[in-house]
Amino acid sequence: LLKCISLFLQRMMFELIFFAVLNFILNSTVLGVYINIDANEEQCFLERATAGTKMNLMFEVVEGGFLDIDVKIVGPDNKEVYRGERESSGKFAFSAHIDGVYTYCFSNRMSTLTPKVVLFTMHLIEAYKTTGTPDTENANSPKLDDMVNELRSALLSVKQEQEYMQVRQKIHRAINESTNSRVVMWAVFEAFVLVAMTAGQIFYLKRFFEIRRVV
Repeated sequence: LLKCISLFLQRMMFELIFFAVLNFILNSTVLGVYINIDANEEQCFLERATAGTKMNLMFEVVEGGFLDIDVKIVGPDNKEVYRGERESSGKFAFSAHIDGVYTYCFSNRMSTLTPKVVLFTMHLIEAYKTTGTPDTENANSPKLDDMVNELRSALLSVKQEQEYMQVRQKIHRAINESTNSRVVMWAVFEAFVLVAMTAGQIFYLKRFFEIRRVV
């Protein structure tokens, strides 16, 4: 009987945690950050994290040159966690191996003239920690903790990906609208040039025949 009660309480606890995590994720917002990186420049950002925290970095070059950028992530111990060269977009997730400040940088030093506009998000998912005492915890608690951590990580990753895709959709829509407006303006310019050339030719032929008639 005690075992059944314990299993029932664990199930109830898991359901409560699930809905609490789901509510937190649905009401949270992951905002994209736009930065303008000049030619031969590097910009770095800092994030403090504890060991075990999952860190998710997403980025995309939305304007400038060949739409490429160099990316690197360095840990508190000055060890390089990630490096990418001339990347247009990317996603990288890793777990903090030690407590401290993690640095991630975007470098445009390969370019001598063209600035770049980069959109990025960095989201931290801290490991779930139980607050129970050794008397109340049992052998199934570590398994429950792992399930909760996996659930939080999966839901937050899905939400971050969804919001990131929404931002990318807005960017691509703006690019398409800008391209369409340029095409329309170029078509109007071509039509104006064509009309001007036609009028010029008519005027020239008219003058030519008037001169022949006088002669």
